[in-house]
Amino acid sequence: MKIPATVITGFLGAGKTTLIRHLLQNANGRRIALVINEFGDVGIDGEILKGCGDALCRKEDVIELSNGCICCTVAEDFIPTMEKLLGRDNPPEHIVIETSGLALPQPLVRAFNWPDIKSQVTVDGVVTVVDAKALSEGRFADDEEAVQAQRAADPSLDHENPIEELFEDQLNCADMVILNKTDLLADGEFRTLSVALKSRLREGTKLVPTKHGAIAVSTLLGVGAAAEEDMGNRLSHHEMEGETQHDHDDFVTFVVSLGQAANRDTLLRRIKSALASQDILRLKGFADLAGSQSRLLIQAVGPRLDSYFDRPWKSGEMRATQLVVIGVKGVDRAEIERTLRG
Repeated sequence: MKIPATVITGFLGAGKTTLIRHLLQNANGRRIALVINEFGDVGIDGEILKGCGDALCRKEDVIELSNGCICCTVAEDFIPTMEKLLGRDNPPEHIVIETSGLALPQPLVRAFNWPDIKSQVTVDGVVTVVDAKALSEGRFADDEEAVQAQRAADPSLDHENPIEELFEDQLNCADMVILNKTDLLADGEFRTLSVALKSRLREGTKLVPTKHGAIAVSTLLGVGAAAEEDMGNRLSHHEMEGETQHDHDDFVTFVVSLGQAANRDTLLRRIKSALASQDILRLKGFADLAGSQSRLLIQAVGPRLDSYFDRPWKSGEMRATQLVVIGVKGVDRAEIERTLRG
């Protein structure tokens, strides 16, 4: 059975952290891992865990991705993080991912179609948290200047979408929209805002009013949306205007089996050459080096290549060099294999 994951998006200050803290405090023993990308908050892991009072709320289950907007660092940060979570001896029962308010949710959800992730995890639901008071006053966030400052502070950000387009994307991708801070609205304001917001949502998207992020865990988790399989109904602003993005059919995966490598430096040099010459997104595997009793683990994301000896070869284990290549459809597989073989 696949592990369910919930993606929580919304602008800085909408109440995502409060919602997650409420979720942890009412998890009823469910083992939840958190992947947090809201790098505008300082010490967010401690804030989330504060007052949780549960042995399952462990610091090692809160992973912060602080290298920038998650949708711009999917290959470098998000995929390896997910692989580490899934590789644990005791993997989580549910994964909650809090995105930066700047993140485009569609690329993140698409990442769940990457081969190593798709077989083990499904997107249970995409939840967008909205600041009801700010929206009623014609703003998308309580402090839009802080959102712009967050944008300016992120060197990895590779999209310049206006804030209203980001908001549109968050709504279009959502299975549930949480209208938070409704206690700050008068009755008339709430009714007007609810009607206006519902008109912007996809058919079937739930609109849930909350105060201080308080919502039944059974409502938030267990949506069963399998959002990664439904990207055609979750188009971004640019996709609706005719611009295209990669989906899982645009990726190819294959294994290159090599003999024993005579020299570590030579093998790594060939791998770097293949990375530089072809549109390879990820490369990983292990190598059998002549004269070594330990297995060399190899990981490459984009142009970055890492290698280290992870463990000794086991007695009776067949020693081999095998590399898994994930690339954009159309890469020259034969050329990659020739380059790796030298």
